[in-house]
Amino acid sequence: MDVSEFRRRGKEAVDAIADYYESMADAAPLPTVEPGYLYKLVPREAPEEPEPFDDIIKDMETKIMPGVTHWQSGNFFGWYPCNSSFPGILGEMYSAMFNVVGFSWLSCPAATELETVVMDWLGRLLGLDSRFLSIKEDGTEGRGGGVIQGSASEAHVVAIIAAREMALARLRAQGVRDADQMGAKMVAYFSDQTHSSGEKAAAIVGCKTRAVASDSAFRLTKEALAAAVEEDRRAGLIPFFVCGTFGTTNTAAIDDLPGIADVAGAEQLWFHVDAAYAGAALACPEFRPLARGVERADSFNFNAHKWMLTNFDCSAMWVADSTHMVNALSIHREYLPRTKGSTTFTKDYRDWQVPLGRRFRALKLWFVLRTYGAAGIRAHIRRHVEWAKWLEAQLLADGRFEMVTPVVFGLAVFRIRPAALPAPTEDAANRANAELARRINADRRVFLLGTKLRGMDVLRPAIGSSHGTKANVELLLAVILEFASAVVADCARGE
Repeated sequence: MDVSEFRRRGKEAVDAIADYYESMADAAPLPTVEPGYLYKLVPREAPEEPEPFDDIIKDMETKIMPGVTHWQSGNFFGWYPCNSSFPGILGEMYSAMFNVVGFSWLSCPAATELETVVMDWLGRLLGLDSRFLSIKEDGTEGRGGGVIQGSASEAHVVAIIAAREMALARLRAQGVRDADQMGAKMVAYFSDQTHSSGEKAAAIVGCKTRAVASDSAFRLTKEALAAAVEEDRRAGLIPFFVCGTFGTTNTAAIDDLPGIADVAGAEQLWFHVDAAYAGAALACPEFRPLARGVERADSFNFNAHKWMLTNFDCSAMWVADSTHMVNALSIHREYLPRTKGSTTFTKDYRDWQVPLGRRFRALKLWFVLRTYGAAGIRAHIRRHVEWAKWLEAQLLADGRFEMVTPVVFGLAVFRIRPAALPAPTEDAANRANAELARRINADRRVFLLGTKLRGMDVLRPAIGSSHGTKANVELLLAVILEFASAVVADCARGE
C-alpha cells in the first residue's frame, strides 16, 4: 500500500468508524455467534500472495463484525464502561502514526515529557495530593509522579514489586540475614471483594496472599485488616502490602481507606489504592470526601479507559515515592543508555513498568483532556450518576425490587425481593433473579451482568457509555420490568 492508497483508505476508514457509531443504536450489544465460528470461516494459513484490500474490508464486515461485542453501545451495561471518544480515537491514530517505542527520554523526548505533563494534569484534576505529582506547586521536582500502564492489573503488579523492594530494603537495613530470600514469607492483603488482578499480581510476584472478609457493606475495614496482620506476624510471616479499593467490581463499595492507611502506617505496609472504575469520579469535587485516606497511600491507580473517555488502554498510576519501584525495575544494558543530567522530564519510564517497550498513550489522553476540558469530563460523569440514581428510584418505586447496595456512582446492584415472590424464600429469590438476568440477556436488547454476593443472586447494570443517552437507561428499565413480571408470574404458576 503506497501513500496515495493509504490516503484514500484512511478516509474510508474514518467514514466507516463514523458510520459505526451513528448506527450503534441499532446494534444488539452481544453477538449471537457460537465458539469456533470464525475458525470455520477463514483459511488455515496466511495468504502466500497479497490480497486486494477491498476483500479484506469485506471479510471484516461479514466475518469479524458478526462476532463483535459492542462495548460502546448505549445498551451495554455489563462489567464496567470502557469509554471511547472521537478525540481518543484520533489521538490513537496519531500515536500509531509515530509508532514510537518510548522506553526512555532519548527514544522519544515528546512521549516522555508529555506523559509527565498530562499525568500531573490528571492528578490535579482528580484532586490528588501533591505527593503524587512530578512537579510540585512551587515548581520543584517531587519524589513521586504518574505513569500510564496498560491496565489496573499491570499497576497491581508494579505496586507489589515496589512494595516487596521496600520491605526487603528495610530487612537489609535491619541486618536480617538472607533478607533477599524472605519473599516466600511475605503476605499481601486484599479484601474478599478486591478485583482478581490483585491475586494474580501476587501470584506473578511470588508472594502469599490473604483475602480478608469484608463487612456487611462489602468493605475492607481497619479492624479486620489489623487482626489479619497481627495473626500473620505471630505466625512468623512478613506483612508488606495492602490494597484498598475505591469502587469494587461487584458493588462499587469503598473500603475503609483512612483505617487501612492507619494500619499500613503502623505496620509499614505499602498501601495501594485500586480505583480502576470509580477513580474517574474524583474529577467531581463532590465525590472527593468519599476518598479520604487516598492522600496517605503509596500508590493510586484508575483506568482513564473506563469512565474518562479515553480509548483502551490507558491506566493511570501514581506513586508517592518512585525510589523503590525504580530500584526494583531498573536493569542496565549498554544498549539502554540513561539520559545525562537526568531530571523529572527525562524519566526512563521503562523503570516504572514491567515491559521495556511502551506506546505513546499520553497523546490520546492529551487529546481527550484538551477537547473535553475538566467541565466536560465532570458533566460526562455526573450525567451517568444521575441516570443510575433515576434507575434506582424507579426500581424502588415499583415495589418488587430491593437495592443490595445504594447507588453512589453509575452502578445499580439490585434484585427481586423474596417478599415479591409467591414462595418468599432466599432460594426462590436466587432462582428468580438468575432467571431474570438470563432472560434479559437472551432477549438481546440490552446486556447486563448477574453476579453473586454472599450467596445472593443479584443484577448489576453499570451505566456509563459515552455514546448512550437517557433513552438507553429507560429501555433498560422497561426490559427489567417486562421480564420481572414474566418471572414472577412463572413462579406463581410453579414454573
